[in-house]
Amino acid sequence: MSDTSPAAPFPDPSAAPAASASAASTPGSPDFDAMTRDIADVPAVEVITTVAVHLMSAAAVNLGLAEEGEAHKDLDEARKLIQALAGLLDASATEVSSFHAAPLRDGLKSLQLAFREASVVPDEPGQGPGEKYTGPVFG
Repeated sequence: MSDTSPAAPFPDPSAAPAASASAASTPGSPDFDAMTRDIADVPAVEVITTVAVHLMSAAAVNLGLAEEGEAHKDLDEARKLIQALAGLLDASATEVSSFHAAPLRDGLKSLQLAFREASVVPDEPGQGPGEKYTGPVFG
């Protein structure tokens, strides 16, 4: 048997400042403090579009449009995400320029059409996810 104790599962919090200070001063290591932006410095349009892209991506995965799509397909979750995306785009329409809004609206429409195709029993026109904000979506 050895007298050495096993390594602690978590680093000692009191040692963290010294460790990070030496890591930051290591030549060739990235300066993460300089690369990190304060949320106050991020324009609202960028926050809105980032959230919209995350909602789109999550909806696409839940529609089974990603790799191994059928394993992640969940139309109930996709419906919620598409509804939230449509609400966000509707609420922010006057705040986001058409330069930013047009591709987001196109993505939303594509997701709505994909949802309609993926549904065993499609919703009535105007009753699909997000259609209370966008109106009926037709292919």
